[in-house]
Amino acid sequence: MMGESRDGVHGGSQAADRPSETLVTPDQPCNILHIDMDAFYAAVEVRDDPSLRGKQVIVGHGAGRGVVLSATYEARAYGVRSAMPVAAAKRLAPNAIVVPPRHESYAQASRELMAIFRDVTPMVEPISLDEAFLDVTGAHRIFGSSEQIATHIRQRVASELSLTCSVGIAPNKFIAKLASGACKPDGVLTVPANRMLTFLHPLPIERVWGIGRKTADALHNIGVDTVGDLASVPVSTLEKLLGQSHGAALAELAWARDNRGVHVDEPDKSVGAEVTFDYDRSDLDEVRAEMLRLSMTVARRLRAGEHVCRTVGIKVKFEDFTSLTRSRSLPESTDLGRDIYDTALGLFNGLNLQRVRIRLIGVRTEGLRPAREQVLESLFADEDEAWSAMERTADAAAAKFGSEALKPARLLSPPTRAATRAATRAATRAATRDATTAGGGEVTGAAKPTTIGPTGETPIRGSQQHGDQE
Repeated sequence: MMGESRDGVHGGSQAADRPSETLVTPDQPCNILHIDMDAFYAAVEVRDDPSLRGKQVIVGHGAGRGVVLSATYEARAYGVRSAMPVAAAKRLAPNAIVVPPRHESYAQASRELMAIFRDVTPMVEPISLDEAFLDVTGAHRIFGSSEQIATHIRQRVASELSLTCSVGIAPNKFIAKLASGACKPDGVLTVPANRMLTFLHPLPIERVWGIGRKTADALHNIGVDTVGDLASVPVSTLEKLLGQSHGAALAELAWARDNRGVHVDEPDKSVGAEVTFDYDRSDLDEVRAEMLRLSMTVARRLRAGEHVCRTVGIKVKFEDFTSLTRSRSLPESTDLGRDIYDTALGLFNGLNLQRVRIRLIGVRTEGLRPAREQVLESLFADEDEAWSAMERTADAAAAKFGSEALKPARLLSPPTRAATRAATRAATRAATRDATTAGGGEVTGAAKPTTIGPTGETPIRGSQQHGDQE
């Protein structure tokens, strides 16, 4: 296996078969920050309902086959993890409190979070609602060192949002992201260029971007368990095993080489929603009704992110776990649930399904762009404008009274329609009046930043998981 010499040059008999050695230098500055919120969805729920503080909280749909979207660290201590079935999580933590997700609240907290980042530097690349890369090269004159910038941001997040975040600081994005995961929760970890391999090589290969279950199994089969093991494998061997581009990319990452810069204002690639039924459905009308609900949810999330979409897709998973996906481009971009549902319904009906049992249905939108660009193209679409106003009123009702406050009549059973008519009218009036109302929260503390020392020890606090998979 190849090692690291005193001057940082990687020795070994396979020198001619290694990736290029020009991308990492010992004095490379640590200007890249990866900021990741701690248990974001669950933390927002605890912030907004202080009675949950200190308790085992799971965010997800508790009925049927729902999955965990987020969990507090109190729940994680019992083995609860994101993406596991809620039923399995409850077996691990029977005293856990399951709360349904409130995506509009998470989107609002995300907008406030990104605004804090952009007050420090315009070089912000959001990765998801709760994490982003920052290039702080131009911010040192005003805010100080990268560590001081991290402390400043974390203090603002704590005081203004009542949430905590973890920050990884490194010369490149790959190492910065690993560092933020290593110091969770509520920590800061700096990995300077001359300590990157000391930090990286002991890690399991599953921590490397691009290594999923199948790739990990293939690597384990040839005795590769750690990133250091991966770095010792000739590039040609990896290319034969995994394919030329994949093998070459992993070889670069194994030596902490990552050329990617921080890309500003990259929009979300897609917005979607899906549901796993509590039992396999054979009534296709029930599936279509669920598609309507999902379409309205997706549209609400698009509007919350101030996006419109150009492509709509569906995913259908059957009782034998096989699945189909279909997509269709729209004549013009939209953020209306009506348009999304009409397209999704056409795709679903086009499958001509007969005598099937469906386990999961999903609706997804792609080709996103800022909604402000769409306004200029729709000045004369009076019907769309009226429908948009109606759906935005429903958004306001959902923000004040929950996502079930207003919904298409088709999603109500006949007895429910009559019983809820008065409540719906009241919700509409109140939502229209109070659409701009916002709430607050408590202030949490901050932890002391840490840095890898000269001996290469990695101070790690809290969860060993690589971020919060939300």
